Amino acid sequence: MKSHTARLGAAIAVAVAVGLLATAPVAAHVVEHADPYTLEIGWQNEPTYVGAPNGVQVIVHDASDKPVNDLKTDDLKVVVSTGGKQSDELTFDPGFDLEEGFGTPGEYNAAIVPTAPGDYTFHVTGTIKSTKVDISVTSSEETFDTVKGTSDIEFPTKLPTLPEIVTRLDRIDARVATPSGVPTQATIDAADAHAAAARAAADRALAVGVVLGGIGVVLGAAALFVAIRGTRRSPA
Repeated sequence: MKSHTARLGAAIAVAVAVGLLATAPVAAHVVEHADPYTLEIGWQNEPTYVGAPNGVQVIVHDASDKPVNDLKTDDLKVVVSTGGKQSDELTFDPGFDLEEGFGTPGEYNAAIVPTAPGDYTFHVTGTIKSTKVDISVTSSEETFDTVKGTSDIEFPTKLPTLPEIVTRLDRIDARVATPSGVPTQATIDAADAHAAAARAAADRALAVGVVLGGIGVVLGAAALFVAIRGTRRSPA
């Protein structure tokens, strides 16, 4: 009898626990209010890793705790920011299909791929059936997941991070733009300067040559004139 009572008590405890889990807010989401609506905001997928496709998730319920399933694409928007940078406005798409019976009613997702580890802020704005929404939430241990790098879960080879890949591509682009053996603009400018100096020196040498040549002609003509006069004055 006692064993039966214990089993019954355990079953009731499990049922209560399941009921609590079913009615509890989505794990790792922030619960915010835009009266009379409740919004649960967080990542679509957790844990959240750099480079993994994800999305900002908003689950909307009305004052009667019924899911709001008829929001239009432009009713709500979100700007995501981290590390002093922010995204453009992202729009939400339904994360459910009532006809097909999949997904969570009232769920809306804005697709994004986080590319840097750290805490992210979601600034959700817009309207829900004419009720204004302006909510900002930031990831933390108490709210939703902080974006993590993937090095701790990579096996057997550690892959380069996205910033490392970008840096390497920039270096490759620089080498392609200025391949080995091809002169740079600075080299071309220096060569032009040397060529100009050489032309100027050649012009000066030519000018000096012309002057000296002219002097030689004059001196030769003078010598010839003196010789001719000396011949005419000689006695017969």
